[in-house]
Amino acid sequence: MNYWKEMEWGLAALNLLPFLLLLVLIAILPLIPATAAWWEKPRNKMWVCLACALTGAVLGLGPTHDFSRPTQVFMEYLDFLALLTVLFTLSGGIHIGGAVQGFPWVNIFLLLIGALLSNVLGTAGASMLLIRPLLAANRHRRHKTHILLFFILIVSNCASCLIPLGPPLYLGYLGGVPFLWTLHLLPPCALVVGFLLVLFHFYDEWIFEKEEVESRGRMAREISKASKKIHVQGWMNMILLALVIATILFTGYLLEPTLASALGGEKAGALCQVFRAIVFAGLAWLSFRKTPRVVHAKNQFHFAPLQEVAVLFLGIFGAMVPALSLMEAKASAIPLTAPWQYFWASGLLSAFLDNAPTYLNFTVLAAGQNGIAPGHLGELADKFPKLLGAISCGASFMGALTYIGNGPNLMVKAIAEHHRVKMPSFGGYMLWAGAVLVPVFILVTFIFFV
Repeated sequence: MNYWKEMEWGLAALNLLPFLLLLVLIAILPLIPATAAWWEKPRNKMWVCLACALTGAVLGLGPTHDFSRPTQVFMEYLDFLALLTVLFTLSGGIHIGGAVQGFPWVNIFLLLIGALLSNVLGTAGASMLLIRPLLAANRHRRHKTHILLFFILIVSNCASCLIPLGPPLYLGYLGGVPFLWTLHLLPPCALVVGFLLVLFHFYDEWIFEKEEVESRGRMAREISKASKKIHVQGWMNMILLALVIATILFTGYLLEPTLASALGGEKAGALCQVFRAIVFAGLAWLSFRKTPRVVHAKNQFHFAPLQEVAVLFLGIFGAMVPALSLMEAKASAIPLTAPWQYFWASGLLSAFLDNAPTYLNFTVLAAGQNGIAPGHLGELADKFPKLLGAISCGASFMGALTYIGNGPNLMVKAIAEHHRVKMPSFGGYMLWAGAVLVPVFILVTFIFFV
């Protein structure tokens, strides 16, 4: 008996090894002087991530050689990357300029607008649309790292749980959760975002008072010299963004149900993923070709941040194939019953496994524990709203705890560093985000999920 128990633990450790190894490499290699330069080369990063992804895929096949799990995960990666690509490209073709300078009241206004847009455009779309105007507005500020960090917390993560137009709640919508059900999450979302905005306001005011008189003078002169107060270039991309949203709604409400009645749920879902990828690729290509070069130049637009995120998340998605299979196999032994347990379990795992697949697996786990079929998440929303709300908030909020918890986090970091803003290391960001977020998450737990 002990032999088999040891074998079981050994197999579990082996299944977790590719993901844990990749996580350690992402966190440690940039900090070691001897490996930092090597890791920064895109080719080296690609080979490491590809090796972890392939190892994870092979382990995910298991003794049964079942291709369904690796295929499902890599299809989700395709869907994830297609959405990220089109939103990145379209937002890079929109330039917001004029008399916008990084005074504290301007920064708080931009973060508030970003919080609202993250529900309409998803965290990736809102982050990519507003990160460049935010950087441009604060170009004369000497101390601005904190502005980018709060931007990641609010716009790239915590504010996005009211409308399911982006990961992770987008996967719940595709699984049957009603489109407007997520409005139930307004109270916890308002508490977290409100807390972060107030904290940012006081901290940014304090930092701004320490800015040199010269920096503040340059900002005032920029406003006085601006020929236009605020102007937007690249309106065609606004129309294309509307088409992205229309495509998501069309596939979720019309195409997938129609195909499911004829082909079954799995084939219908896969075909819709391919359809969305093709449409999004076409919209991204159209945007890139038709956007005036002057707009791309003003935005300092290039695909390097997207390439870095695509490579890292290829490794993450592939490496977590056996980890997710292990979680599914041990679902009955996982002692999660109360909403607060789901809130913290789904949240903490989202911080390291990416919040989209983590959200999906915890909703499937919750559905299975309550006798609901995995493809009928609408029934989970109807019968156990507090349980689904806890999973939704955990996955949406706690993806902010690490750079790899949500795709836009790394993209914002990459774009900020391209603009020569010094960002914290992987471990440094974790410590900072944990210190800011964990107290308010504890408050959310006691108010909404106990």
